Amino acid sequence: MDIYQALIRPFFFDLLDADPEWLHYSTIRSLSWLAKNNHRPPASWIAKRLQNSLSVTDKRLEQTLFGLHFPNPVGLAAGFDKDGVATSIWSSFGFGFAEVGTVTFVAQPGNPRPRLFRLPLDKAALNRMGFNNSGAAAMATRLAACKQKFPPAIPIGINLGKSKVTPLEAAAEDYLNSFRLLKELGDYFVVNVSSPNTPGLRSLQDATMLSSILAALKTESESQKPIFVKIAPDLEWEAIADIISLAQTYQLAGIIATNTTIRRDGLKTQVIAKTGKSPQEEAGGISGMPVRDRATEIIRFIWQQTQGKIPIIGVGGIFTPEDAWEKITAGACLVQVYTGWIYSGPLMIRGILEGLLAKLEQTGLNSISQAVGLEVIRF
Repeated sequence: MDIYQALIRPFFFDLLDADPEWLHYSTIRSLSWLAKNNHRPPASWIAKRLQNSLSVTDKRLEQTLFGLHFPNPVGLAAGFDKDGVATSIWSSFGFGFAEVGTVTFVAQPGNPRPRLFRLPLDKAALNRMGFNNSGAAAMATRLAACKQKFPPAIPIGINLGKSKVTPLEAAAEDYLNSFRLLKELGDYFVVNVSSPNTPGLRSLQDATMLSSILAALKTESESQKPIFVKIAPDLEWEAIADIISLAQTYQLAGIIATNTTIRRDGLKTQVIAKTGKSPQEEAGGISGMPVRDRATEIIRFIWQQTQGKIPIIGVGGIFTPEDAWEKITAGACLVQVYTGWIYSGPLMIRGILEGLLAKLEQTGLNSISQAVGLEVIRF
């Protein structure tokens, strides 16, 4: 029996009706303790039990991409471990990689509460967190200490955002300042210009603005760290094509597709209980099932436009092995989860990985890398 699905989630979601942000904070605090103490009992025992219960190890799931080894293609998306407090423990939950942040150069509290809402009817979440984090300097100190004591067993990406106090015209310098502090501590980096919760941020997806940010980071990156750009699902095809062109010009490691959506069409949720308003009246981005199909469409478009030459990390509405397989065969070499993990619980990662292995057997493939773009190649 899946205890999370049967008992834990119903208790916190329904009976207790716990505030989602409080639940998240409590979870992160527990994971931070586990990460800091995973070399001694009882934390070491807990970590080992998690590893044995939640991980799947199989050569067919492994890939080496942009110079990094990924034990499996399923990662934790940015937004869960904002301050990088649990990097050494994510592999114990079965993840093949994890992305921390979004981190900004200037520490900031984020937007006023309440700012995180569950939409269970839609298997979705609505958030307007606003990049709440302790800042790049604090993250650098934390990651450096962790790397020295407990080096993570999986690649760790760092998602960079613009500080709210920084004017848009100074965005490139702001991203650069964060990158300078963190460049030796992340395995790959993500330029987040697609969150809807920082005023004006999405305008940085414009080719001219984004070009200045990418140029600054690439110039600074002597060690040629892999750099990605994360895009919104709400972009028009022409704008996505412009970003693909920039990714090629600046030889980016790849594109992450996609962030949350500001669209509200097709939602089953009529009223958000916490505020008494409809989702249409609430600001913020929606993640989970409502963004699944659009994210997959964008992955397919990028793959087709680049003949599969630019790596894509697919994210948005992944709950099942079928969801992950759909994104991989559309062109994603890696996928990330967040909202699905909250709804489905820790066993979801193992279930997805076992499901992907079953898909490989059904299709007669020897490795997950052979499945990337398979649907596009066939059609």
